Amino acid sequence: MSKLPLEGVKVVEFSHMVMGPSCGVVLADMGADVIKVEPTGEGDNTRKLTGSGVGFFATFNRNKRSLAVNLKSPEGIALVRKLIAQADVLTENFRPGALDKMGLGYAALKAENPRLIYCSMKGFLAGPYAKRTALDEVVQMMGGLAYMTGPPGRPLRAGASVNDIMGGMFAAIGILGALIQRGTTGEGQYVCSSLFENTAFLVATHLAQYVITGKAPSPMPARLSAWGVYDVFQTADEPVFLGVVSDTQWKLFCEAFDLKDFAADPELATNRQRVASREHMMPVLREMLAKRTRAEIMAVCEKAGLPFAPITRPQDLLEDPQLATPGAMVPVTLPDGREMPVPALPLEMDGHRLGRRLDLPRVGEHSAAIAAALGYTPEEITALVGEGVLGVSPAR
Repeated sequence: MSKLPLEGVKVVEFSHMVMGPSCGVVLADMGADVIKVEPTGEGDNTRKLTGSGVGFFATFNRNKRSLAVNLKSPEGIALVRKLIAQADVLTENFRPGALDKMGLGYAALKAENPRLIYCSMKGFLAGPYAKRTALDEVVQMMGGLAYMTGPPGRPLRAGASVNDIMGGMFAAIGILGALIQRGTTGEGQYVCSSLFENTAFLVATHLAQYVITGKAPSPMPARLSAWGVYDVFQTADEPVFLGVVSDTQWKLFCEAFDLKDFAADPELATNRQRVASREHMMPVLREMLAKRTRAEIMAVCEKAGLPFAPITRPQDLLEDPQLATPGAMVPVTLPDGREMPVPALPLEMDGHRLGRRLDLPRVGEHSAAIAAALGYTPEEITALVGEGVLGVSPAR
């Protein structure tokens, strides 16, 4: 693309972990100048996470510039306020009131920059829970998602930070809407996205199912499927998922696997009938598919245009042919110098994927350049570094 859609938009990001940075990477990949404000020294604590959090920083912080600044100092606050005065968007996902205590709340900043779009990402929107501390797992448990994911009596969080990431995505959507509206009104606004309400949105179909039918939805492992064939099947070697979600696909499925009796059975003609007949239909299908290898079954489904999927582990995606397509993965450089691919945004714009313009920033890698652009002289920048107000790191 000759020009990215958010070129010229300046974003100041106060964020850590997943929710805030995932919003920021959406904006950054689309061309915004996202300045990540970090503490001096070791920077964002997310950089030091281990275990299941070790990949957080590498996944969500490309295409950003790092400003390392001591926000406990008056000079640091003054510098950041100058930066925000020139910004289009501020994003933050710290505990409620944290930025307000530093004089960086929306009310204070709006007075200086009426065009500012200030986006908070929190656990809860307005309501009795508004001041509670939340985590992805907390809201999955209290929002019904963990209940629906695990087997009966064993709530289980989803295998990824779905609420953090989707909360960041909804924040980005709100920001984009606010930018469009500002083009008409000339005024910024306060935007807030949340984890709990995001979870409610995710389980809305199950809630609606209960209201419509009067019956409580069963957890997904024990549910009555909406489709006659929508299951994981054990093959002669490795399991495979197959889905047959329309009457047209049923005809293709029967033809592809030579199921003449099923194709001719009037009691299996519609999806509603197949759902009601699963008890006697599924054992026959399982026995038939167990005699074939996964590769054979997938080849048949591919040729017939039927939905199928191998049961894949995250690490297997590194060898996936689809993700080997140019632009599908974005290379980033780890602190130890290794280059690692991470998935690009799942978007094509004008036929192009959104790639990397800036590698993962070192802590304070862009501090001096950002301060200089705000009008600080080289001597003043040197003094701020010496006083511990600014942190700087050499460029890669």
